[in-house]
Amino acid sequence: MKLTCDTKEHTRKAYGETLVELGGEDPNIVVVDADLSSSTQTIMFAREYPDRFFNVGCAEQNLMGLSAGLALAGKTVFTSAFAMFGAGRGWEQIRNTIAYDSLNVKIVLTHAGITVGKDGSSHQIIEDLSLMRVIPGMKVQVPADPVETRAMVRAAARYEGPIYMRLTREKSPVLFEDYGKFTDKPRKLLEGSDVSIFACGYMVSEAIQAAAELKKKGISASLLNMHTIKPLDREFVAKAAKETGAVVSVEEHSIHGGLGSALAEALAEDCPTPMRRVGIRDRFGKSGSAEDLLQMYNLKSADIVKAAEEAVKMKK
Repeated sequence: MKLTCDTKEHTRKAYGETLVELGGEDPNIVVVDADLSSSTQTIMFAREYPDRFFNVGCAEQNLMGLSAGLALAGKTVFTSAFAMFGAGRGWEQIRNTIAYDSLNVKIVLTHAGITVGKDGSSHQIIEDLSLMRVIPGMKVQVPADPVETRAMVRAAARYEGPIYMRLTREKSPVLFEDYGKFTDKPRKLLEGSDVSIFACGYMVSEAIQAAAELKKKGISASLLNMHTIKPLDREFVAKAAKETGAVVSVEEHSIHGGLGSALAEALAEDCPTPMRRVGIRDRFGKSGSAEDLLQMYNLKSADIVKAAEEAVKMKK
């Protein structure tokens, strides 16, 4: 697997294109959207398979209810909206109607995190991973780039049960030249001996830059792509922590309840390790460009470098 950061593409575009491919392969796949198909890119599927596409309008509770009904009828359901509204407004229906009965619904929500940008705080959900992690039986995944998104969506179509998949609005650097078959097991992208950096989603590219900067400072960083936050591969996490003796978590999400919390919980029980978390610290988002917000909320490579240096010092 070769890493590259030369180009950028939308993960949601990769999602839409993969849905079209899957639709041609499996007539049992249906797609449901909440009047945002041009943004979520499910419009691609709607154009190819209009008889298998359902738009419920701006009604996220109904979106989840209809998705559950289609799953009960034996369909493989992909349901999409903006993450703020799908995860926020639709949470009760996701919990009580989809997850409680382990229905075959893939909840793929876009425009997550603060990189939604100028849409502002009302559209910037930074709590969705925690909301979904706490639901029993819910798989929680965050692809790092469009290539991984395609592989993850294909794996989701094969999986029987509910999945939450988090996509962004902004284009993501294309990290993988090739990928292969997707599995839930995290991927080690870089070998290192001084600190283990666990990152997910959009932040993996920032973590790659941070690892390069740390190398210049004489710090060897191992980089782990934590695309699957639940179920968490605790054996993998503990092994990576033992190899370096220091851990940094990196996410475009609140530090409460997301990747950092999942890692800290596992390490506290399995392998107590000096740790620093890079994420949003008990604040709402603001309106601004994605780049400005990443700077404002300390989510850039320089912030990861600082956290890694602190974690390494804690070992001594």
